[in-house]
Amino acid sequence: MAQDEELVFLPLGGVGEIGMNLGLYGYGKPGNRQWIMVDCGVTFPGPELPGVELVLPDIAFLAEERRNLKAIIITHAHEDHYGGLNNLWPGLNVPVYASPFTAGMLEAKRDFEKSRGEIPVTLFKQGDRINVGPFSIEAVGVNHSIPEPMSLVIRTPLGTVVHTGDWKIDLDPSLGPMTDEARFRQIGEEGVLALVCDSTNALRDGVSPSEQQVSESLAKIIADAKGRVGITSFSSNVGRIRSIAEAAEAAGRDVLLLGSSMKRVVDVARDVGLMDGLKPFLAEDEFGYIPRDKVVVILTGSQGEPRAALAKIARDEMRNVAFSAGDTIVFSSRTIPGNEKAINDIKNGLIEQGIHIITDSEALVHVSGHPRRNELQQMYQWLKPEIVVPVHGEAAHLTAHAELARQSGIANVPRLRNGQMLRLAPGAAEVIDEAPHGRIYKDGTLIGDFDEMGIGERRKLSFAGHVAVNVVLDSRYDFLGDPDVVPIGLPEYDDEGEAMDDTLYDAVLGAVESIPRAKRKDLSTLQEAVRRAVRSTANQVWGKKPVVTVFVTKV
Repeated sequence: MAQDEELVFLPLGGVGEIGMNLGLYGYGKPGNRQWIMVDCGVTFPGPELPGVELVLPDIAFLAEERRNLKAIIITHAHEDHYGGLNNLWPGLNVPVYASPFTAGMLEAKRDFEKSRGEIPVTLFKQGDRINVGPFSIEAVGVNHSIPEPMSLVIRTPLGTVVHTGDWKIDLDPSLGPMTDEARFRQIGEEGVLALVCDSTNALRDGVSPSEQQVSESLAKIIADAKGRVGITSFSSNVGRIRSIAEAAEAAGRDVLLLGSSMKRVVDVARDVGLMDGLKPFLAEDEFGYIPRDKVVVILTGSQGEPRAALAKIARDEMRNVAFSAGDTIVFSSRTIPGNEKAINDIKNGLIEQGIHIITDSEALVHVSGHPRRNELQQMYQWLKPEIVVPVHGEAAHLTAHAELARQSGIANVPRLRNGQMLRLAPGAAEVIDEAPHGRIYKDGTLIGDFDEMGIGERRKLSFAGHVAVNVVLDSRYDFLGDPDVVPIGLPEYDDEGEAMDDTLYDAVLGAVESIPRAKRKDLSTLQEAVRRAVRSTANQVWGKKPVVTVFVTKV
């Protein structure tokens, strides 16, 4: 090991927020480090980002370091860990390592999105090791709410880091792997410099219930139901889908899958052998011929997505599938913050139809895929790390996790947020630098920052509309015909019943006529006077200032 070499961790997403996870590990001298990327996630836009499809981490830092980036390793196929790869990889062009299921999901996603170019993936799964530059990386199996998740053991000349990814301890999962306690204990005996660990459930005491308990609860609901049963869950939760299908078979019911993302996941799961032994699922056009007490529908839409299958059922818009009074729909999921209203709208639509709703407040129909406080402490005991770095969480989660680690006897728990470069070794762990970071946006087929994508202007349009004005002047700078005034997204009438376009038309006339003809030669001044007059008039009669575009032409 040369002098001045350092081991650093730099998160560009997922530390200070839920979602959009992207972490960089660097090794070497400042200014000459080699890097690996762990995960490449996205988050989803709210109504404050009209028209935006995806929110991605800004990887401008890698524009300078691209030749030093040696590999991308994906821990599992949840959108907040792999969903940005199709959009960000083309500018990086480095080897990608992922499990067979994750590789299959990546390919299915690329086909669905019609993404350009193929991403070459090297299969990397539990028990495998790879050597990348100064890093030796081992995949250790953990349990989570998706097939084939892994923690990464990253060995370097300056020490070993365990990057957990998403995980929990479930002693009775519906789908493996088990979190590999024996291997973690062995790694702990070897010595662990730092544990970079999931904080999502750091505010929750105790231990998560087992997925098997959820399976038993869902099986009882299916067995006891009189009519049709619909169960909505996260489409990536293959273990949940499989256990619902097994419970349906045991109750003498057929299973129908609804929703394109659910079908994509199940196709990939079938390809890697995770659906072996199950009866074939129904085709959608067979639904109408099956008695009500002989069918279970597994469907997308647990987060209130307006175009998902459940929303269409709530609006009674599905061509071949409908539920009726006395049927049951189970929300086998948690509500992601921000989705409450959309989910409640769907529930109310179902209740109006006489459908019985069951959520996790009435029965054990969902369990999280993340570790609660006792599970976090268990991991500390197995690994005995010198440093704990809380990641994957908002400020409240990260702070609670840090306090728990300190209470558990870990002395070195640095505070870290996106964009801060943390030196893990040599010396005490501390933030030594800040890198460019933030968010970029996928908008249609383009990707760019907030201003490049015009999102601020679009947001203004969504609040206050737009007025286009076209003024044509003759050679003497008088009106050549009437000006055109086209308001879009404004009220039709003011509070006195005057048509809004007439009111704004008068404002345009007044603005031009208030300027002496000799001074109208400065078209840009005239243009600005008209723009101000239209905004001011709209504000007087409506209380809002629209975006105004003015064209002035002299013939």
